[in-house]
Amino acid sequence: MAMLSLLVFSALASLLLVNGQSVIVPGAPWKDTSGDAIQAHGAGILKVGNTFYWFGEDKSHNSTLFKAVSCYSSTDLVNWSRHNDALSPIAGTMISTSNVVERPKVIFNSKNSEYVMWFHSDTSNYGAAMVGVATAKTPCGPYTYKGSWKPLGADSRDEGLFKDDNGTAYLLYASDNNQNFKISQLDVNYYNVTSVVSQMNGATLEAPGIIKRDGVYWLIASHTSGWDPNPNKAFHATSLSGPWSSQADIAPESTRTYYSQNAYDLPLGSNAIYMGDRWRSDVLGSSQYIWYPLDFSSGSPQIVPADVWSVNLAAGTYSVATGTAYEAEDGQLGGSSRLLSGSGFSGGEAVGYLGNGGTVTITVQGRGTAQWVSLYIANGDSTWRNTTISVNGGSSVTLDEPDTGGGNVVLSIPVQLSLRSGSNTITFGAGQTNYAADLDKIIVY
Repeated sequence: MAMLSLLVFSALASLLLVNGQSVIVPGAPWKDTSGDAIQAHGAGILKVGNTFYWFGEDKSHNSTLFKAVSCYSSTDLVNWSRHNDALSPIAGTMISTSNVVERPKVIFNSKNSEYVMWFHSDTSNYGAAMVGVATAKTPCGPYTYKGSWKPLGADSRDEGLFKDDNGTAYLLYASDNNQNFKISQLDVNYYNVTSVVSQMNGATLEAPGIIKRDGVYWLIASHTSGWDPNPNKAFHATSLSGPWSSQADIAPESTRTYYSQNAYDLPLGSNAIYMGDRWRSDVLGSSQYIWYPLDFSSGSPQIVPADVWSVNLAAGTYSVATGTAYEAEDGQLGGSSRLLSGSGFSGGEAVGYLGNGGTVTITVQGRGTAQWVSLYIANGDSTWRNTTISVNGGSSVTLDEPDTGGGNVVLSIPVQLSLRSGSNTITFGAGQTNYAADLDKIIVY
């Protein structure tokens, strides 16, 4: 049965280039059905019938300033089609091209039969700290802007929405100069807030989302560290008014949530999907999407750091691909590269000093198609590095490598390579003057 599952998954993976994508690859460039990069950062997800709508910030201009709230649709959470922009700038308002619009979230209001969008509305220096609201009669709109204000007179920066089973909706937001986290109930139209139902003083939380599971509310949120990642946390309560539990990790602290920040949390059967952003403040449009299974089998939510995985929406389940691992220290070292020892490396060793004259060549088996290859790297710098990658002596591609949070902290990053059937050589670090990240191992899918 295990072999059959692998064969089925391999067949699915082979569809990547001919029938659109069939798998989710966290951190990989994600293109829509027109072949353009998906621009939907700070995601909000809405399900209407069997169709999912993904709203987000279009950062293709590499700026924090407002360009558009994009709208994509999909029936499988993998292949997304872009529609008209849901919200566009209006000169002379708080949603002009000189302002900030972030983290759009949309819910359906049954009373008025309309879709209501809430978002973080701000000035370019983030001094206004407001919410904005817009409405539409169709999921992608376009939405009509209603206005921006401070909810109940208090700050609101990073925010989210939660709609309970009874239709009551709530605003989740970082308030009071990001020091206190609040949950406020919306009015019956979802146009404004009526009262604060919970306040977590001194919590310094942002990027919130809530999942309700078996009568328990699970709040997922990050702490505040600007564009840099931090360990996102989970809190739980049997009522939105609390009391809320102490914080718990959803991933090993050292990984800083696998270099990501929460954007939205989507229920999937008895589990969920963590939908995050891997921000790049210098090139915001190149920030990647980090979507992982969020597993509850232990009793509390834990990210499953799957390199390649798939979703069965009908069954409400997920499947993690199995690849073949190749340790970097077993490859052929060249030039100034050398072996490194560390407790964070699989097998206790990695190859360092790649680039600037150092290389490593790893021999792998291929299937004669484009395959995902995950590099397990450690980069103790505070800035990104990159590595060149060459298959079978061919021209090289360059892969950006995030800082991993420490020289012994290992993260995986994906690249898609064309491998011939049988034996292939993959060389890392050749022809570059800068140093690449240390390489622990690779996994070929």
